[in-house]
Amino acid sequence: MNLARHSISSTSPIQILDARFDPDCRIFTSATPAGFAIYQTWPLKLIRKRELPGGTLSAVIPLHTSSMLFLVGGGRSPLYPPNKVVMWEDTLGKEVAELEFREKVRGLACRRGWFAVALRRRVVVFKLDESVSRFGEWDTCDNPRGLLAMATGAYSTLLAIPGRKIGHVQLVHLPECVPPEPLGPPTSALPQPPPAPTKHPVSMIVAHETALSTLSVPPSGKLIATTSARGTLVRVWDTVTGNRIRELRRGSDQADIYGVAFRPDEQELCVWSDKGTVHVFSLISGSRASNRHSKFSPLTPFLPQPFKIFGSEWSYATYSIPSQQSHIALSSTSIRSQSKGIAEEDKCVVGWIQAAVDENDPTHLEYQLVALTYTGGWYRLKLPGDQGPLAGGSLPVSPRVMTGPLPGTPPSFKGGMGGKGVQPRNRTSSVSSMKSDKGKEKEKGDGEAKPSRKCTLEEYRKFGRWDGW
Repeated sequence: MNLARHSISSTSPIQILDARFDPDCRIFTSATPAGFAIYQTWPLKLIRKRELPGGTLSAVIPLHTSSMLFLVGGGRSPLYPPNKVVMWEDTLGKEVAELEFREKVRGLACRRGWFAVALRRRVVVFKLDESVSRFGEWDTCDNPRGLLAMATGAYSTLLAIPGRKIGHVQLVHLPECVPPEPLGPPTSALPQPPPAPTKHPVSMIVAHETALSTLSVPPSGKLIATTSARGTLVRVWDTVTGNRIRELRRGSDQADIYGVAFRPDEQELCVWSDKGTVHVFSLISGSRASNRHSKFSPLTPFLPQPFKIFGSEWSYATYSIPSQQSHIALSSTSIRSQSKGIAEEDKCVVGWIQAAVDENDPTHLEYQLVALTYTGGWYRLKLPGDQGPLAGGSLPVSPRVMTGPLPGTPPSFKGGMGGKGVQPRNRTSSVSSMKSDKGKEKEKGDGEAKPSRKCTLEEYRKFGRWDGW
């Protein structure tokens, strides 16, 4: 009797209802049908999970790395009415306040001492101190996505919301964001207030002709990135002058852009969409990583409007998120399935982290990307080329745990995140080795290898399962 060989493993998909990074990408939250969990971004580690029977959440927004979270009910069986924002103190494990509105909450953004709630046609700002007080309210155009963005850096003031007309962006300046309290002894490296602008900042930007799809600002609030419903262009604006400083092309076909994230030093940004691809662009002319241009770009001023696409800047690096099926098991069969590309769309969210260039020298850091998929995939991506250490040479390693660790934080975890805890390792996934082999074959065939435009998958893990954690 010949019996076929089968691989017996759990193939039930992980369902993530929402995933959010904190402003510094040191932690992220995930909401599942069972409740929500808080993770350290890198090295990946579960900090706390909360099982909330009785309903589901549509959003779990962390207030920096504090124990304060904002919860919004949603899904097929909302835990809270969709018109409420619940403030959750995780050290106490309970609700401490709630805000109720007359309509569904569409979006929420927060920073130290402040948070803003987006409704269908208005945005309401609250001051968060010992109590919650209403600060102001601004009208917007129809905003079903709940778009808004708040600068979170020390002394930043910007709040970006949709304007009253489609495609417009309204810039609101709130009181300055206070710097975080130092964790160690006093030091002279505390952030200093920026110089006052020489001219009054603009209050409105005419960004697109069609409806906005995303709004994003860096921590300083000096720039803003906008995308529209067409999903082909990312425009970067100066928030003081209102001038457009970059127009970046994601692609030529229409897409639903999920988000844009600035690198903390504002030298690069990444964008991701329903195409399952992460695009990375440089914002600095003449830098090591330069955006791609068409061979016909010098002719752009002489070409009619349909051919202006030849003058666009294209991403210098990309990464395609593999389908969920290719990560059911990291085996020879999964390698073959990964080589076929993306089999299905996978919603994700992407953030920037600082990771060690060499495991043996944790003082030299470089910027990398972490992508979280709504099927429980955690990807750490290395940008192409040799970045070298960040400006300043040897830097102290960024803190990797929450400010004031939550009580009961487990030291390590086994099971879905690798079996031996969550210590980082280089190129655990077979995707990276597969790509490197292809690169070697190309070198042998062409004689001279071209610089790679692909991000490298340094590490892959799973998150979102309760079993065994």
